[in-house]
Amino acid sequence: MKKYAMILSLVLCVGLLAGCMGTPVVYNNCTCPTGGATTPSGSAGITNPPAPVEGDLKLGLAIATDLSGSKDGEKADFGVTIVAVAVDKDGIIRDCIIDGIATKVELDAAGAIKTDLTAPVQTKNELGEQYGMVAWGGAKAEWNVQAEAFCQYVIGKTVEQVKGIAVDAGTKPTDADLSASVTIAIGGFQALVEKAAANAQRMGSQAGDAMKLGVTATLSDSKAATADKAGTAQLDVNVALMTMDGNTITACTIDAVQAKVNFDATGKITTDLTAPVQTKNELGEKYGMVAWGGAKAEWNEQVAAFCEYVIGKTVEQVKGIAVDAGTKPTDADLSASVTIAIGGFQALIEKAAQ
Repeated sequence: MKKYAMILSLVLCVGLLAGCMGTPVVYNNCTCPTGGATTPSGSAGITNPPAPVEGDLKLGLAIATDLSGSKDGEKADFGVTIVAVAVDKDGIIRDCIIDGIATKVELDAAGAIKTDLTAPVQTKNELGEQYGMVAWGGAKAEWNVQAEAFCQYVIGKTVEQVKGIAVDAGTKPTDADLSASVTIAIGGFQALVEKAAANAQRMGSQAGDAMKLGVTATLSDSKAATADKAGTAQLDVNVALMTMDGNTITACTIDAVQAKVNFDATGKITTDLTAPVQTKNELGEKYGMVAWGGAKAEWNEQVAAFCEYVIGKTVEQVKGIAVDAGTKPTDADLSASVTIAIGGFQALIEKAAQ
């Protein structure tokens, strides 16, 4: 009888464990399991995050956009900084990636656009020495080299330690070890590391997984002003943060920025350049796909569902997701929750994995 009782107990334990397991879901930078937890009121299908286990890492992403360099009749200026971190259970930063975009749309006094809007928009890391800090600014090292040095410096530190890095009035580092390789202002990096860590959620990453960041950007939706209609300089940036175990995606989150600078037929800028530019995840329902576009769900919700779907898949499997002519998913499981085009997300994930 003792033998049978032990077998029965084991069966019951296995059943209980199976009932508590769930697939991680990334929802608006919140990671939740699909089963085994109570669904909060008003958040259908969203459940509480799983208890941490040894080796779990939290992933966090933060994006800041600056329009302040824009000038009437001259340019709409876009400065975007992207920080991604992996944080362990003790709050220690285990990985960090920083990238950025500095681009502009040139205007004239008649509201015309002089920039080639079809030209590729590269990130600072992609540009490397072509960014020109050494050649044209006499810097000690290029932006990407200095950003990577900063990342290496903060790995192994807590957010409080990063916030406490000594800087001068221009937020350039004064710490001897850091200033030996980083001579640019780091105040923005410090703030975004703090924000990324605050956003960090468990999505399935484990210690030893490779963290990847993919960024795409375009100015192609910009339009010149006419006598009857204002012009718009528009920068669209999409960012994917992932971790991978070999060829398999273990975590994924995607966010985007749609930054706009409006101007009239005299080239005068009419946008408040001091107003914060929120990401699509930060905007949530304010992005308006449901209210104004009649969508089934908001952008952030649909992207969260897409991220859930790709976790556990290889990049080749993500590339192979069936889509229609408009790159909207035709797979029944995915199209039940994602009705927007995903071709850009597929390309973004492929880029991040490289």
